[in-house]
Amino acid sequence: MTAVPERERALGDAGDQHAPRLTIGEVLAVLRDDFPDVTISKIRYLESEDLVHPQRTPSGYRKFSRADVSRLRYVLTAQRDHYLPLRVIKDHLDALDRGEPLPGSTSGSAPLPPASTDEGSAAPLTAEQFARAAGLEPDQLADCVQFGLLSTDAQGRHPATDLPIARAAAGLARHGIEPRHLRVYRSAVEREAGLVEQLVAPVLRARSDEARTRATEKLAELAALSAQLHTALLETRLRDFLRP
Repeated sequence: MTAVPERERALGDAGDQHAPRLTIGEVLAVLRDDFPDVTISKIRYLESEDLVHPQRTPSGYRKFSRADVSRLRYVLTAQRDHYLPLRVIKDHLDALDRGEPLPGSTSGSAPLPPASTDEGSAAPLTAEQFARAAGLEPDQLADCVQFGLLSTDAQGRHPATDLPIARAAAGLARHGIEPRHLRVYRSAVEREAGLVEQLVAPVLRARSDEARTRATEKLAELAALSAQLHTALLETRLRDFLRP
């Protein structure tokens, strides 16, 4: 019997090696309910970052085990709920693969490290703390502020809720896309927000708790659809680059 690779054992189970494996499209369908913004490109990117290790068929198609899907859920949850950068998530997964407990954990299981506080009420971070948490160099953080991607309060502190923006900027910087190049994203978002505001404003005019609840739900739905459209359009455009 072939041994299950160490990387699969961490978040898998004893029967995983016998379970049917999934195509990347099937994995996407499994994850979409909990992670509406996940795409095939995102899954491929996480594989390229050595965070998941699907098998390949002789013709080169990816085949994912249940352990692979568990690893993807772990990564996506850590990014969405805890704003952890990929290098930290990889360290956690490597620790689990070695059978070691995560920092603050008393067993070898795979709970995510709890957030220190609710993101909406988290204390502002100093520039040094924020840059370290985001994986940005101080000059890159300063550029993000200069070009309107991030803002600070009167004391020069950053809200913790801006960490996803900063971490995305840090990731793009590693590919040579500097903050000054990202102003186009900010401009596009401001236009999208203006359009969404026009759609939600009539609901808010009722000035009731029910209206605010309906507006919140409408905003969430519109945001998800906007993200879906943006991803689809970008993927379609980038595929053009690969055509002969």
